[in-house]
Amino acid sequence: MAHTGRNDACPCGSGKKYKKCCELKQQKTGSGRLLLVLVGLLMAAGVAAGIAEFTRDRNHVGRSQGVWSPEHGHYH
Repeated sequence: MAHTGRNDACPCGSGKKYKKCCELKQQKTGSGRLLLVLVGLLMAAGVAAGIAEFTRDRNHVGRSQGVWSPEHGHYH
């Protein structure tokens, strides 16, 4: 099968030129995938940051040993 040029009749049978019909549809799905991948990566980074923040060592906050710091509101 020969490659369809932009100015050739669209192979879907709409009677339009390929550039005004199916080429636009293919471009939209390609950019949609890229956007989906980017959003997925941002969400994964956010989840990783949330897990890291949640699992960070917090033993120094609220201990009764040490010196009370009124500026910070906890013991050092």
